[in-house]
Amino acid sequence: MQYFEEVKTILADVLALGDRKNSLREESALMGGIPEFDSMAVINVLTSLEEHFGITVDDDEISAATFETVGSLVRFVEQKLTA
Repeated sequence: MQYFEEVKTILADVLALGDRKNSLREESALMGGIPEFDSMAVINVLTSLEEHFGITVDDDEISAATFETVGSLVRFVEQKLTA
């Protein structure tokens, strides 16, 4: 997971997780696992990922599976960067 730390930092910044950032692992649940991770957070996280990595995410590319875990989000970013 080449971009794990970068995605973790973006999540922590957008969600204002503070020290809880250190407990995020690849298998950490996002939806339902982090109270701050709601529908508005999804939009803010996507915007931050787009800005940081220089990618564009179309609405039809987004699914609940993308935001299941930190790892699934990192894999999504990796796929976007190699496309």
